[in-house]
Amino acid sequence: MIDTDSAPDALLQSVIEICLKAGATGADARLSVSEGVSVEVRNGALENVERAESRSVSLRCLFGQKQAHVSGADLSRDGLNTLSERCVAMARAVPEDPYCGIAAPDELQIEVLDLDTDGDGEIAEDVMLEDAKTAEASALAIDGVQTISSCGAGWSRTELWLAASNGFSAALSGSSSGLGLAVVAEKDGKMERDYESRSTRYQEDRPGPEEIGRIAGERAVARLAPRKLPSQSCAVIYDRRVSSSLIGTLIGSMSGPAIARGVSFLKDSLGDQVFGDGINIIDDPFRRRGLGSRSFDGEGRAVRHRAIIENGVLTEWLLNGPSAKQLGLKPNGHGSMGFGDPPGVTTSNVYMEPGDESPAQMITRVGKGLLVTDMFGPSINPNTGDYSVGVSGFWFENGEIAYPVSEVTIAGDLPSMYARLVPASDLELRGTRDAPSILIDDMAIAGD
Repeated sequence: MIDTDSAPDALLQSVIEICLKAGATGADARLSVSEGVSVEVRNGALENVERAESRSVSLRCLFGQKQAHVSGADLSRDGLNTLSERCVAMARAVPEDPYCGIAAPDELQIEVLDLDTDGDGEIAEDVMLEDAKTAEASALAIDGVQTISSCGAGWSRTELWLAASNGFSAALSGSSSGLGLAVVAEKDGKMERDYESRSTRYQEDRPGPEEIGRIAGERAVARLAPRKLPSQSCAVIYDRRVSSSLIGTLIGSMSGPAIARGVSFLKDSLGDQVFGDGINIIDDPFRRRGLGSRSFDGEGRAVRHRAIIENGVLTEWLLNGPSAKQLGLKPNGHGSMGFGDPPGVTTSNVYMEPGDESPAQMITRVGKGLLVTDMFGPSINPNTGDYSVGVSGFWFENGEIAYPVSEVTIAGDLPSMYARLVPASDLELRGTRDAPSILIDDMAIAGD
């Protein structure tokens, strides 16, 4: 029987034991406890405050090459026993999956490093309220700003306990706080919208609310009176606000499951020169205070600091246990949280190393082209890499910003885009996928 008064790791071991006693060949489980608070302001006053708390447990049970997974929020003794029994019954009944399994004991990374992810602790509602009010007032002080469509701050914390029948047991915790707002500017009866937001483990690593509000307001005003562009081919610079989208697409295309299914335009490119010389893209799981930092992957295997693109060469697929088995390779620490669920594939803190030129220097050197600051509705064919996306931003010519533009579509193909992109020097480590501004010449843009 499960003792719900026991420590979380002991509780998980009890759940796993039920599966093993029923004849399971393996099992893993996760217990998650999370809480968070958010506030929203409007016109200098509190508009809404929300608090969320949750507790859940998930369990995966394996009978040879059969597996099933269940989850629930009932942590009572009867609830956990029912959950375990249901998972056993489901695993006996499902078809075989030749690639499922859990990590062997000798593959496990047991040590949990201190990566300083706990953050500030709970942030008082009145502190978040004052930050949001200050950001709103700062944006409204910008000439041309009409209103703030949304403004809020929040804090959240999650604690995880993980265990598996292979001997793995670990606990993780992390918290973060954020502040953001969306601003509407007006000129001659026409409006434009822009935003700024930041999330960090510690508030001291985040710009002040005055700066966040000012940036959002200035961005919205700068977009007023946009023009349309004629269709043409030109140089495109992706501002660092949006350039990380190209890394996100790369990660999906390097994913082991996509390679195993043959649905990636990179499926035959392992070891090939995909980017230009000197381009390095790093996955760093050990960044202190990083939003994606971790000591081990979602299957308990070791992670490491690595270049997934080194001097332009694609060095490895991103593999979890099942995709590695399907491809006849070894897992390499890219499993996503799989305890209690079938593992997926993920990265930690990925970034493209910066180049030598600033964006301003690039604009001067190129002379004429499109600076992209916002994107929407991307369309990507994963098999061919054909790419199109709606964008807005600024047209530059004679080496200077000329005017804002909107309703523009960029089209190309990712293999050739990757091969000729040039990173700027303005890398800022803000999230789990970061890149400096990126220049790509000879892009097709569709306008009027």
